[in-house]
Amino acid sequence: MTRGRAGSNTRTEFARAGQGSKDSFARARLVFPDGTSRVTIERDPEPVYIERGSGSYVFDIDGRRFLDLNCNFTTLIHGHAFAPVVEALTDQLQRGSCFANPTRGEIELAELLCDRIPRVDRVRFVNTGTEAVLFAVKAARAFTGRSKIAKLEGAYHGAYDWVEVSQAATPDNWGDPASPKSAPFYRGMPQSVLDEVVVLRFNDVEGARRLLSLHARDLAAVVLDPMPSRGGLTAPSAEFIAAVQQTARENGVLVIADEVLNLRQSFEGAAARYGLVPDLVTMGKIIGGGLPIGAIGGREDVMKVFDASAGRPMLPQGGTFSANPLSMIAGLASMRHLDHAAFAHLETLGNFVRDGISRVIQKRGVSLCVTGAASLFRIHPMARAPIDYRDAYPTAGGAAVMKELTRFFAANGIILPYGAAAALSTPMMRADAEIIIEVFEGFLDNHQDRLEAIEVQK
Repeated sequence: MTRGRAGSNTRTEFARAGQGSKDSFARARLVFPDGTSRVTIERDPEPVYIERGSGSYVFDIDGRRFLDLNCNFTTLIHGHAFAPVVEALTDQLQRGSCFANPTRGEIELAELLCDRIPRVDRVRFVNTGTEAVLFAVKAARAFTGRSKIAKLEGAYHGAYDWVEVSQAATPDNWGDPASPKSAPFYRGMPQSVLDEVVVLRFNDVEGARRLLSLHARDLAAVVLDPMPSRGGLTAPSAEFIAAVQQTARENGVLVIADEVLNLRQSFEGAAARYGLVPDLVTMGKIIGGGLPIGAIGGREDVMKVFDASAGRPMLPQGGTFSANPLSMIAGLASMRHLDHAAFAHLETLGNFVRDGISRVIQKRGVSLCVTGAASLFRIHPMARAPIDYRDAYPTAGGAAVMKELTRFFAANGIILPYGAAAALSTPMMRADAEIIIEVFEGFLDNHQDRLEAIEVQK
């Protein structure tokens, strides 16, 4: 298939699913409600079915190769079929996949996390990021005796009712900029849930202080993603972090750093990168080495709500597959290879991609921009970087251009997530980064009219 600046010759059908994927989707529609097993599957109009992955590439069932910038929604920081993980799992599978009793693997992974991540004194393992956030919120409620939470508008924290509030707010229901409404995520979401969530705007310093203070008596925690992917993948201002942290401390409100996605931003995670000092930290994705996992970590006194040594704990937490040995072993193998050198490589690569895309944008004078940090980046259909979810919300024309961008990348052998963070992985090299920039420039060559339409709209 063609790539990059030869965009005028790009065969756009490569952006579509091949015949094998089309046949598989036809079968899937007979057993799944919409032909897929999760709402996040992208289709155009059919999804691309993957046969295997190796390093930074995946291969679909029609034999086509793609550079993978999705990495299973940022999970695979070492890419696909990472040899140390494969070796560790092969050995563990021969000894058993799950037990009712604990294993040494869970201790070793917990020790690594406690040693590495600031403010993580104790850990509990679960199976998903959703569960991690769910139990962190419950832990905050159990510790404080309060029920309400505060969260950021547009931030994704998994499939727990309270953190889904305003996750997909729109101009039709997000309300006053100074006092955002609690917008339902799905039809039938209980009003009682909406009433127990205070919605903050990212980087709104005065709004955060005012709303947290106003509801402080009832607030158990503020859930804060240090750099919300769906909120724009924009860095928090130091003033915003300080305002949230200080107001929470003054009012006995716990701060939960949701690092399920953004733990990959540095050796110690994103909270440390941006000066946030949380009481609880939720983790997932990269700590499982490609297997299902979630973790709640935090201050020893707060984590004591899980303590069952003297009988029923303040907060019971179980799970048939929690701390299963496969996830523990895979996570341990992956995290041990995420040393300072690995993070330095990802940082350098990420800076190269973002700087390269920015230079192309500036040279062409188009209304696009790129945000992100470390191994993450996101392209926006607007001239300046957004500062929050509302700012990042695209026009209809902008959304259409971003869909074309995703399609163009696919046509040139790159999987670029639509409307979310793109992720780099440790197997990627400078040559891969150069291809990303080259294909992006090819997109500008082929879509000048559409980009000019955005400028007129704005």
